[in-house]
Formats: sequence, structure tokens, C-alpha cells
Amino acid sequence: MSSIIYLDNNATTRIAPEVLETMLPWLGAEGYGNPSSAYGLGRAAAAALEVARGQVAGLAECRADEIIFTSCGTESINTAVQSALALDPDKRQVITTAVEHSATIKLCEHLAQRGYEITWLPVDSSGGLDLEQLAAAIRPDTALITLLWANNETGVLFPIHEIAEIAGRKKVLLHVDAVQAFGKLQLSLGDGGIHFLSMSGHKLHAPKGVGALYVNRRTKFTPLLRGSQENARRGGTQNVASIVGFGKAAEFAFGHLGSRQIMEWRDAFEDHILSEVPGTTINGDRVRRLPNVTNISFDGIESEGALLLLDQHGICCSAGSACTSGSINPSHVLKAMGLSNEKARASLRFSFGRFNSAADIQQVCSILPGVVEKLRSLSPAGTPVLAA
Repeated sequence: MSSIIYLDNNATTRIAPEVLETMLPWLGAEGYGNPSSAYGLGRAAAAALEVARGQVAGLAECRADEIIFTSCGTESINTAVQSALALDPDKRQVITTAVEHSATIKLCEHLAQRGYEITWLPVDSSGGLDLEQLAAAIRPDTALITLLWANNETGVLFPIHEIAEIAGRKKVLLHVDAVQAFGKLQLSLGDGGIHFLSMSGHKLHAPKGVGALYVNRRTKFTPLLRGSQENARRGGTQNVASIVGFGKAAEFAFGHLGSRQIMEWRDAFEDHILSEVPGTTINGDRVRRLPNVTNISFDGIESEGALLLLDQHGICCSAGSACTSGSINPSHVLKAMGLSNEKARASLRFSFGRFNSAADIQQVCSILPGVVEKLRSLSPAGTPVLAA
């Protein structure tokens, strides 16, 4: 395992040592109390939750009482959307985009089956959103706008603060899926305009199974899970150790928001691959995007084969498409950007993180061109590979 080069940090991240150290006391003999209990052991756990709440709120730049702890980003997304729909049952339109995470897509498909009208906004070839088209899609019966801050496959950013201004002017609720953006970008939620925002711990070196939902204190809210915990806003005994870890990870991320190291690794990687491997294309806007991710198409290959060969070299990345029963379907994100099936199936996502190194980048740069060359040599005769 020590030889693995992990470049799939948008999928998940390893737990940081300082996060694990912070969690351990709450898994042992002295910190196992139920935070809803009135005695000392429970009060200590409840106090730890509030410290973590403040740390997460600090990174989001909002008030601590606007943070609700959940089990994951998907739960946060479902909670926000269902709460918005409960506010006015007569409002039956939901606006989203064609490039959302599957958590939002599956929920919207389910809502369509229940009679809601889902408006799927397109994106341009760089993954950008037409704000005039967004504004024109809003109607008197619009219940909610729900969209990503940062795309999980390409890293492309939507202009959320401009979108929030449109939503505010039109008096429409706005939910933002910030699972990829949280910990990588300054969110400044205290500026207002965003009603709900979803987060997840395992994208910023906290454990899996913990997330959070920001609910603006002026926004009416209906819980998805009924109960007394989280000030009656989310039922279920809190996962104290993981929440404490989430708080520590948020605190660390807040202190390193201005760092450019990861972006410099990403840019150096892109420059090398584009210069050394002909027939390569960066997918998505190269300026308005997350600092840690690149999505690259390699003409004349299948990403599934590339993943297998890279794995043999101990390199972990992901396809720009989803695997189902051993077959690769074109990425809905890349297809929405206008890529052909062939080009979408030839795409790989590399996402960098704090536990990578310059040596990792150099090693991948030395291995990847050979992998691409080998796959192209095995492709059907006549497959064109154009010079970059």
C-alpha cells in the first residue's frame, strides 16, 4: 500500500493524522457518552459537537446555529430539497442542471415521477452555465433551484454568488451542492443569498459517514428525519467521533485555503501530459475550476483499460464516466458538454490532495504516456490520433 499514488481525491480522501487523533478519545472508554444525556459523560460529548459545529461554520463563514450535522452529502441534498418542496405544495417546478451529481439527478428523477416538473438547464462546451437562461427558467411556481458549486468530474465552477443574486431577485429558494467546493474554496455564506448548502466530511480528510447542511437562519426548514437531536432538525443519535473529526478537518482546511501548492502540481501535470502525449484535451474551463482536479481525454483509448493498467503501476485515478456491470457508459457531464461517446469514454479524472508530492506527479508523468501508447497500439487499426 505504501507504493500507491492516490490521485482520486474527488472520490474520497484519506483521514488526516490530526483528524484521527482528535477522533480517538470519542471512540474509547472515556468519550462514548450519548450527547443527549444529562450526566457529565453526555454533556462532554454535546460540548464536543458544538466545538465541531463552530469549526465547520468557520470554514463555511456562517453562524454555528446554521449548521446541521448529517450522515453524508446525499442526505444533506435530500433534506434541503425536500424541505424546500414542503414550504409550498403548489410550487411544482425544480430547476437544476444537466451536470449534477447522481444524488441530485436520482432525486429529481424521483420527483418527476411524483408529478414535479424538472427543468434541466444545459451547459456549454466548457461546462459553464448561461445565467440569462437560468433567470428565464424561473416561474411563479418554481419551488427551488438546486445545483453544484463545483463539478465533481471536471472541477468547473458555477458562479454561485451571481446565481444567488438572481434567486434573491426572483424570490426563489436556492440549494447549493458544495460537497466538492467545501474546504477548497472560500464560501462566504455570511454574505447571504444561499438558503441551503450541502457538505461532506470525507472530501476534506475527515471520515466517511459524516456531512453537514447549512440552513440560512431566515429560511423555513422542515426536517427529513424527525427527532429531538440537532435542535429537532435532524433525528438520530449523532456520530460524535466522526463529527469531531469533521470539525478538525474543517479547521485545518480553513488555515490552508490560500495555499497554491496543489494547483501548481495540477498545472505542472497538465503541461507535461499535453506536451508529451499527442491527441490529449483538457475537458472543461481551465480557469473557472477547482484548483485540484483535471479531466483529460486521450484520443484512441478506452478509460477502463487505462484504469486497469495504471492500477498495475499503483496509480489510482478515475474514469470520466460511470462503470455499470463491467461496462463503461459515457459520462453524463462530458456528454452534456458536447463530447462524443468516444471522447467521453477516453477521459480520465486526476484529482490531487494534500498527501501527494512533487515526486508523485513526476512518477505519474513518467508512466502515463507509456500506458496511453500501449492502449493505442492495441486499438483497432485506423483509429486516428491527432497531434496535440
